[in-house]
Amino acid sequence: MSDVLEFAGVSVIRGGTTLLREVNWEVEEGERWVVLGPNGAGKTTLLQLAAARIHPTRGVAGVLGEVLGAVDVFELRPRIGMASAAIAERIPGSEKVRDVVMTASYAVVGRWRERYDAMDESRAQELLTALGAGHLADRTFGTLSEGERKRVQIARALMTDPELMLLDEPAAGLDLGGREDLVSRLGELALDLDAPALVMVTHHVEEIPAGFTDVLLLREGSVVAAGPLEITLTTANLERTFGLPLELERHGQRWSARAR
Repeated sequence: MSDVLEFAGVSVIRGGTTLLREVNWEVEEGERWVVLGPNGAGKTTLLQLAAARIHPTRGVAGVLGEVLGAVDVFELRPRIGMASAAIAERIPGSEKVRDVVMTASYAVVGRWRERYDAMDESRAQELLTALGAGHLADRTFGTLSEGERKRVQIARALMTDPELMLLDEPAAGLDLGGREDLVSRLGELALDLDAPALVMVTHHVEEIPAGFTDVLLLREGSVVAAGPLEITLTTANLERTFGLPLELERHGQRWSARAR
């Protein structure tokens, strides 16, 4: 089984609707994947499987060497870091930023009766500093800008030193400056040999950071193409994914696309 993710014939059906259809996909240690597709393509469902939050209806989903349905997911989930809008919405606005990061150690949002030591505080501060948010440690989460919140969420996702890190549309809602700052920081993370395997969901090729290695293209729950970014992210594959004529351009280690 793959070190990180191995999906074999995976389908997810809810209420008679097929959200994922016969997905075959592998993620190895050290790889950095971007998952691209339009709204309703199944990207979030795929990420929920990878996060061990749901089980497949059919097929076999392997996560970090374990098979969903045959493992205690509450032991598996702490090995996975995740940043998403759904998690951000659950964080109390009055929570101090340092505590937002530290509470990931207990897989909770909102500090309550957990106990943390100096090492926990030091690691949280180091992660915030590495993401350009060290000066925010004593601020409350509710006072942060959207870009600042994104950086804090990524620090939180790294707090437990995960083996797999999942990013659900990390640049959504950011202005141009905020997006470029975040994409640059994610590029630095991708190039860090000690960083976990990364899977990032997005709608936009412009948000693919430098250092990402592979791409999975989804449309209507099915895989259009998957493989190394250099040879898989093509105009033809992107047009099949989004269902319209496109012009795809590469700019160094970044990409852009627009309708023809």
